[in-house]
Amino acid sequence: MKKVSLLLAFVLFLTTAFHGFAQDRKVSSSAKGAVLGGLGGAAAGAIINKKNRVVGGAVGGAAGAGLGYSIGRTADNKRRAEAARVAAARRAEANRQASYRSGIAQGKASAARANAATMAAAPAAAPAMMSSFAAPNAAPAAYAMSSGYLPNEAYGKREAAYPTSEVRRKSW
Repeated sequence: MKKVSLLLAFVLFLTTAFHGFAQDRKVSSSAKGAVLGGLGGAAAGAIINKKNRVVGGAVGGAAGAGLGYSIGRTADNKRRAEAARVAAARRAEANRQASYRSGIAQGKASAARANAATMAAAPAAAPAMMSSFAAPNAAPAAYAMSSGYLPNEAYGKREAAYPTSEVRRKSW
């Protein structure tokens, strides 16, 4: 029993020392898993096979190393896949931002061209079409439509409504 506890203490010491060494030196998870699995398997094999501890340690070490390597390799693959997913998401976001900025720049350029074309036209010309519910000196409806908004001169007046909607009054 004294040999078993001494062997386990030795394996624990080696795994702790290797773990600290591996953290400082960027060792892959598959290598860490193989070493730690090999040490643990060797200890377990030596404990299990009481008649021939050397053979048990060798077989257990080989099995533990293989199992540790496969577990570490899975962890490495997951880490690589996550890093690739994050990089792709960052690239996509950068592309979206770049296209948004270029769209804004194109919009500003076309607005400047349209503004220059409107200023070059005759400013004293009468408006082509006036809104039916606009004030007499209000802006023409064509201007309101080009800016993307429909004029509503009666905004905020509860008794007035849009010309196409019903007026619904509260009963209370």
